[in-house]
Amino acid sequence: MQQIINFLIRNKTFLLFVLLFSISLFFTIQSHSYHRSKFINSANFLTGGVYASLNNIDGYFNLRTENEILLEENSLLKAVLYNSEVNAVSKEILDSTHVASHYKLTPAEVYKNSYSATNNYLIINKGQQDSIGEDFGVISSKGIVGIIDNTSNGYSRVISVLNTNIRVNAKLKKTNHFGTLTWNGNSPKIVQLIDVPNQAPVAIGDSIVTGGLSTIFPKNIPVGTVVDFKLDETENYFTLDIELYNDMTNIGHVYIIENKDFSEISTLSTADE
Repeated sequence: MQQIINFLIRNKTFLLFVLLFSISLFFTIQSHSYHRSKFINSANFLTGGVYASLNNIDGYFNLRTENEILLEENSLLKAVLYNSEVNAVSKEILDSTHVASHYKLTPAEVYKNSYSATNNYLIINKGQQDSIGEDFGVISSKGIVGIIDNTSNGYSRVISVLNTNIRVNAKLKKTNHFGTLTWNGNSPKIVQLIDVPNQAPVAIGDSIVTGGLSTIFPKNIPVGTVVDFKLDETENYFTLDIELYNDMTNIGHVYIIENKDFSEISTLSTADE
């Protein structure tokens, strides 16, 4: 206490000046509208900056939650898109009573991703407890990723499009000429579309999308663009090099596609076998 008293005595002149200056400043602001408005604007600027900084910090720590919410919303929108016969999403289509729900989408996070081998896989954090099963398609916001081939209670293994064993029905977007999407094991950026009829008017830059002729993927999911093409030895079919829209070396969040009619279609397909 004595130290405080000594401090006040030593600095009494300066403290008196600060007190008188504060009083004069207060009366100046109160009696002049111009000064008052400038003070309020300055105070708002400072407090606004503080709140903005606090909000940015809070937003940073809540990014994971926000991302999960966005993934759920994107799942709904993609389900609407893949279940509709048109690409435009109208108010009527968004009404769940108007959507024929052939496809269900579930967001998931990639826990492991290989891309340097010839038969690559991903591990995602959704499994049997989430009603995820084998032969479900997997996509990202940019396009096709792979097909689930094995599941546990909480996880699933996905055959990557960078796997020499994968086969996916795909087509030229502009003409609907179909082929089979595969991978030759070379570049992680380039896959191949084989068995495209030589009548197809193929050109560099053409878009490739899923064909929708399988029970795994809906039609028109993006795959990539044509960067090269050539005729096979018989000269009856093209082999196209496709640059993927996805960067398969950097996959974080994905969507699992369940075809709800899979069992019924499979039963009909094997009825005569």
